[in-house]
Amino acid sequence: MNPVAPGRNPTGAGTNPAGAGTAVATIPAARARRSHTSGGELSLEASYEELRDGSVLVELQRDLVRLSGPDAVSFMQGQCTQDISTLAGGDCADALVLDPRGKLDALARVTLSGAEEVLVDLDGGFGEALVERLRRFRIRVRAEVEVLGVRAFGWRGPRSPEAVASAAEASVVARVAWNAVVGWDLVGASLEVPPGPSRCAAGAWEAFRIEEGLPLMGAELDERTIPAEAGLVDRCVSFDKGCYTGQELVARLQARGSKVARRLCGLVVDLPGAGRARPTGDGAPPVERGSRVLVGSKQVGSVTSSAVSPISGAVVALAYLHRSVAPSSEVAVECAASSDLPARSIAAEVRDLPFRG
Repeated sequence: MNPVAPGRNPTGAGTNPAGAGTAVATIPAARARRSHTSGGELSLEASYEELRDGSVLVELQRDLVRLSGPDAVSFMQGQCTQDISTLAGGDCADALVLDPRGKLDALARVTLSGAEEVLVDLDGGFGEALVERLRRFRIRVRAEVEVLGVRAFGWRGPRSPEAVASAAEASVVARVAWNAVVGWDLVGASLEVPPGPSRCAAGAWEAFRIEEGLPLMGAELDERTIPAEAGLVDRCVSFDKGCYTGQELVARLQARGSKVARRLCGLVVDLPGAGRARPTGDGAPPVERGSRVLVGSKQVGSVTSSAVSPISGAVVALAYLHRSVAPSSEVAVECAASSDLPARSIAAEVRDLPFRG
C-alpha cells in the first residue's frame, strides 16, 4: 500500500488532472546529476539514500477497481471505514473494507472521481477479490464494479517533485505520507515511465517499507487481520460516519482502548553475513515469512516480511508479536534450513514502528 491521509490533493488532480499542477519541481543540481540524469536503476545503497533523503521512482504493483452508477458513492460509503461523503471531486483517503466480523478484506485508497464514480486502488493481485467482495454485498444497488488494467509509479523521498508531468495521464494522483514514506503515487491505464528519474532497486524499497512499518496485503494483511493489530484505525477509520460493514468490532475495540492480543512490530535480526550474501537484492527474503518468533521455548509471534537494510547490512523484519513482548526485548527467530546451513534460532531485538536497522 502507498497511502495518503484524507484531504484535498494539492494538485487538484482527480480523474482528469490535466492542467492541474503539471510542472515538474526543480531538484537540486548535485542530486539531479547523481539520481535523475540517466533514468537507470540505482544501486541498493543509492536507492535507499534517495528514499530517505532525496527522490527516486518506484514501480508499484497496484490494482484499480471502479464503481460507477447512481448508487456508486452511497454503496461504497456503506462498505468502507472512511467517510467518503466529505471528499470533494478528486480527493482521496485511506480506507478499509471489512468482513461482517470486522476482519480485513482490503486496505485501499478511495478516490471520489465523480458524482457517480469511485476509484479504489490497492496492492496488486487483490483487485479481483475486492470486486467479488463488493458484488457479494451489492443488493438492489445501481452500481457496476470492475477491475481496470493499470500501471502505477511512486515518486518517493522528501525531495520528490510537487507535481509531475505525467499526472495528466493518471486516473489517481495521490500524495503519500506514511512515516518517512513520502511522495506521490500515479495510477492509470496509459501511464508510461515518467522521464528523467532514476529507478529504485526493489531490495532497497522493501527494506525501507519494512523499517517504516508500511503493511502489505498478502504479507502483513490478510483475512485474519484485525485493523487495530496493524495500527490502521487512526489512519483509516472515521468514527463520525454512519454504519458500515464490520463496524461493530472496530467500535468495540476503540471503546476498550484498542487492546488486541497481538500487534505489528519491527525486528532487527542478528543473521550473520546477510548483507554480504545478498548484495544486489535478489528478491529472496533472508527470513522466511511465517518463521516463528520465540521467547524461550514459547512462540510469541511470526515474521511477515524481511529484507537486508542496504546501509547497515542488518536484517530488518516485520512480525506480529503478542502484546506482552515489549520493545527492546530479546527474542529468537527460527530460521529454516538452507543449502549450506541447518535450521537454527537467531537472536533478534524487538522495535517499535518505525525503526532503523
